[in-house]
Amino acid sequence: MFAEDKHTMDKYSYIANAHVAYIDELYDDYKKDPDTIDSSWKAFFDGFEFALNKYGEDENGGAATGEKQPVNGNLATKGTIMDMEQLPKEIKVRALIHAYRSRGHLRSKTNPVRERRDRKALLDLEDFGLEKADLDTVFQAGNEIGIGDAKLSKIIESLKIIYEGSMGFEYLYIRDPEMLDWFRIKVEKDALAFNPPLEDKKRILSKLNEAVVFENFLHTKYLGQKRFSLEGGESTIPFLDSLINQASERGVEEVMIGMAHRGRLNVLANIMGKTYEQIFSEFEGTAKPDLTMGDGDVKYHLGFSSEVPANNGKLMILKLAPNPSHLEAVNPVVEGFVRAKIDDHYAGDEDKMIPILIHGDAAVAGQGIVYEVTQMANLKGYYTGGTIHFVINNQVGFTTDFDDARSSIYSTDVAKIIDAPVIHVNGDDPEAVVYAAKLAVDFRQKFNKDIFVDMVCYRRHGHNESDEPKFTQPELYNIISKHPNPREIYNKTLLERGQVDAKLAKQMDKEFRQLLQDRLNLVKEKPLPYSSSPFEKAWKALERAKPEDFEKSPDTGVSKEAIEKIAESLTVLPKGFKPIKQIEAQLKQRKEMFFQSRSLNWAAAELLAYGSLLLEGKTVRITGQDCQRGTFSHRHAVVHDANTNKPYNSLKELKDSKGKFYIYNSLLSEYAVLGFEYGYAMANPNALTVWEAQFGDFANGAQTMIDQFITSGESKWQKMNGLVMLLPHGYEGQGPEHSNARPERFLQLAAEYNVVVANVTEPSNFFHLLRRQLAWNFRKPCIVMSPKSLLRHPKVMSPLEEFTRGGFREVLTDTEIDAKKVKRVVLCSGKIYYELTEMREKEKVEDVAIIRVEQVHPLPKNQILKAIDSYSKDVETVWVQEEPENMGYWAFMVRNLYKDLNMDVIARKASASPATGYHKVHVAEQKQILEKALKINS
Repeated sequence: MFAEDKHTMDKYSYIANAHVAYIDELYDDYKKDPDTIDSSWKAFFDGFEFALNKYGEDENGGAATGEKQPVNGNLATKGTIMDMEQLPKEIKVRALIHAYRSRGHLRSKTNPVRERRDRKALLDLEDFGLEKADLDTVFQAGNEIGIGDAKLSKIIESLKIIYEGSMGFEYLYIRDPEMLDWFRIKVEKDALAFNPPLEDKKRILSKLNEAVVFENFLHTKYLGQKRFSLEGGESTIPFLDSLINQASERGVEEVMIGMAHRGRLNVLANIMGKTYEQIFSEFEGTAKPDLTMGDGDVKYHLGFSSEVPANNGKLMILKLAPNPSHLEAVNPVVEGFVRAKIDDHYAGDEDKMIPILIHGDAAVAGQGIVYEVTQMANLKGYYTGGTIHFVINNQVGFTTDFDDARSSIYSTDVAKIIDAPVIHVNGDDPEAVVYAAKLAVDFRQKFNKDIFVDMVCYRRHGHNESDEPKFTQPELYNIISKHPNPREIYNKTLLERGQVDAKLAKQMDKEFRQLLQDRLNLVKEKPLPYSSSPFEKAWKALERAKPEDFEKSPDTGVSKEAIEKIAESLTVLPKGFKPIKQIEAQLKQRKEMFFQSRSLNWAAAELLAYGSLLLEGKTVRITGQDCQRGTFSHRHAVVHDANTNKPYNSLKELKDSKGKFYIYNSLLSEYAVLGFEYGYAMANPNALTVWEAQFGDFANGAQTMIDQFITSGESKWQKMNGLVMLLPHGYEGQGPEHSNARPERFLQLAAEYNVVVANVTEPSNFFHLLRRQLAWNFRKPCIVMSPKSLLRHPKVMSPLEEFTRGGFREVLTDTEIDAKKVKRVVLCSGKIYYELTEMREKEKVEDVAIIRVEQVHPLPKNQILKAIDSYSKDVETVWVQEEPENMGYWAFMVRNLYKDLNMDVIARKASASPATGYHKVHVAEQKQILEKALKINS
């Protein structure tokens, strides 16, 4: 008995001291300025001041209680809040209320199949120095939760309804006082009064019926086939249905959903309006593939688009993004797509479109892309007006229990980094789930911030329907096997509530059985129409690329008048703007290039390309780490005032521009940022969307996006995309990482005209390459091995006339040498051309011609062979590259040209690392390649 008492005292002392220290600190802040602390604590201390005024002070400066009860032998010092034992009980009750707001979620009944663990919520009476005898005492603190003066028993009962029911709320960490107050009042007011009208209950049961029927039918007809069912989480369907209808009420016109495979088919059928017939034909394998449009994808990866009438009669555009098996990889793609629509179609009004990301609990906790996308949420370049995150929390990731899946208590704890509130809700309580959906929409539309809804449910089968979950979770699945589905539970709840709800339940049960029979009879449905927004029409106006489209590029020259207009914008600063000296020198050089020498370097040519597209009414968006100035300080699209740091974006001020120019320095992310830009380009066919890596190897961190979306998206999902990736590449002796953008990887992924892979050496050709992206009547991702040393190379200049005529040149022939003397033809790509020509000139080599392959894929085979045919028949041909023999372009070139050319390679030796880290070794290797290519000292 003594030990138990001691344990209780120790626990009490710990709680008391913890409260004292924290409350003392807050009270000090309150006394200095009440408005500096959050409103709930301000109300707390207002009450304390009230108690002081009412009861007076004891000799220690605290509120008098009639007796002193020191804890651990100490009394509180003058000017501090007293320890818990000495506080007036009015204040203790307020502390209890605050604790419920902070930690009540730890006791909420959100788990339908397991008892919640004791997370030490510390919400009992004794934790606050209160007793059972106080339960009948009336406290003014009841006003805090909107029930007026009330007995402590009533206050606790209300707190339990709000915070310990089917929903748990995490929000007290929100640092915006207005947002915190709104959410708190909304939760506490609505929770006590929430009773959906009969029509809403009917709608909930109807959507649960649809969800259950769909899964039952597939489980019966396609036994053992993978479908990644929603069984156990069927409340997802009423959640999305309610969300969409509430969004329509709040002025939203479009919703974009990103989700993985769990429940995807059910969402397609019962939310998106994809017909059973379409889905069944995919199960039967009777859907006829269009072999001219790629290889397709499995049924639970496909996207869909439709227009669905909301309850208010308005049409809501719904989109479900196609996605690969890489969990959460679709998240930034959805965000980028939504941002593109907001920028152009909705004229910057983020209230018109909502991104919804549906996560699994294991994935949202374990995948780093989630953190990256969360960090994007409030950034200027990536803001989408707030995302609604919905977690289908199965409590098991494939076979991994949550104990092994995360260190955090909740899978949603990432929400706290951006002060996003979290609603935990029991998936077996569909009314609570629907309430969470409505609250999420209201919060998003009011504050345009992210919010998370964590629906705790279960997975009735294994990871897929042929998997045996009892191998790894026998105890859990013994419970699940006996557990009724959410539809049965809700139906029973309605029957037990009373006559009105019981009548509804019986009526809906009859409709449920008819619905099941209709599905068994395979009634054909009329598919809902696809969205016909301006972007959709623009995509439909494009055509699929044909092989002949790559024989010769279209003309992409611009008028002299356009060049002069853009040049003026690029070389003039506003009055009063003071640039730093280096920028002043660069602008002076830029002006000299445009108006005197009339020959442009790389940066000027690039900015000219962007400006020309803006004059044509196109959108240009560029992001990347430090891309405004450029990693190598060459671009300077945005300059800053030396005194005020105020930015000036010259192309945004372009006279007569009909387009929009966006350039943002990105957060330190590759995976999420590249996904975002892919999504942006996927939405808008009239946007040139560019992602620039600091160095080419930075693409390593985004390989999932490259493999699963960029190079294969058109083949899998028939989705064209014109994204441009700029990957600085070239051997300048900067070690392994900063040399190589791994062109061989992109070339291994290149087939069927899926992407353009280029290594451009002339400013004018880069200009035409960028313009060609939007001049084509189709769209292709373009990967550019962009230069570093060539950005300021004195020979890397292009005369202005090359910008006013012609188009991109896939192959650049050698015009510097007499063709009749040529004994060897060197084929190469990239900056090594300039090193070869420099040594050829220095060593007076006259029998080696150098041909540049500016576009490696699609390989301009006919142009290459034609260029070689201009020399004698017995000419020797070699491929020369800086990269090791097992990297770079050689494997791709020999695979595509071995039938036509007897060609050898000159390269660095095959290597595990892209380059040496020793500068002297690099110089020696480079010299050896050049001498061998030009047959010097051989």
